Amino acid sequence: MTRAFGRLRVILALVATAGLGLGVWAFWLEPASLSSRTVEIQPTRWPASLDGLRVVALADLHVGSPYHGLATLHRIVDEVNAAQPDVVVLLGDYVIQGVLGGRFVPPEEVASALGDIRAPLGVFAVLGNHDWWLDAPRVAAALETVGIAVLDDRATAVMRDSASFWIAGVSDLWEGRHDIATALEHVPADAPVIVITHNPDIFPDVPARVNLTVAGHTHGGQVRLPLIGRPIVPSRYGQRYAAGLVVEDGRPLFVTTGTGTSILPLRFRVPPELVTLRLRGSAQHADGPGEHGRRSRRSKEAG
Repeated sequence: MTRAFGRLRVILALVATAGLGLGVWAFWLEPASLSSRTVEIQPTRWPASLDGLRVVALADLHVGSPYHGLATLHRIVDEVNAAQPDVVVLLGDYVIQGVLGGRFVPPEEVASALGDIRAPLGVFAVLGNHDWWLDAPRVAAALETVGIAVLDDRATAVMRDSASFWIAGVSDLWEGRHDIATALEHVPADAPVIVITHNPDIFPDVPARVNLTVAGHTHGGQVRLPLIGRPIVPSRYGQRYAAGLVVEDGRPLFVTTGTGTSILPLRFRVPPELVTLRLRGSAQHADGPGEHGRRSRRSKEAG
């Protein structure tokens, strides 16, 4: 009996130690980390003249969430500049509401830090649901003041050397008009175009003329369990658009897991990420997005 009780105590101690270690990882080490990676994508019909375009995607900064204050934002901006992007797209949710252990940071302070991003072809943004819940015109004005173009339901042309493409922003699915047709109405039918938006759930309605859609919002579920996957993803489609590269009928969508946290300040196997999308021209692969273009629903998952 004493020996069995001793074994039980050892087992309980091991379980408690493992639980403590997982807790430290999920509530401290991983949320405070930052993963930088480059993903090569061959967008549908992306012209060879724009081969190698580097697009850094940042989403869900939630500045003021635990381990994610202004000091971390300045570090992220430094990492963005070190990646030497051609274009930077900011995909919404710059502020927080109600994150356990968080502290509200005014959007003007967030925008001031983001104004230090250097990208020769421009920095473009859309707003997220948290930005709307706070004050969408205030957040947009803060970004525009530092030279960041907010593209809610509108598009702009971008030139790289003698080649041009368009970036079209679609406003938030939950709080904006998310009017895809209006966002694209001034884009020539045969022009290369990247759609940026906060919530990936608009993707089924994005027309085939769009070369690439980039979104955030999901945080990758913040938790990804072995064998189970992501227990909670804020999407009507469950894990379908949770994270990474998704290709449906030859149309690519990339969903970044973002950098901050929402509601609960934890991440487990979904580290905060800064992603550089390197877009490859399709002159040699006229059939679509190459190795990423299988005609099926699948995701090259983050982490």
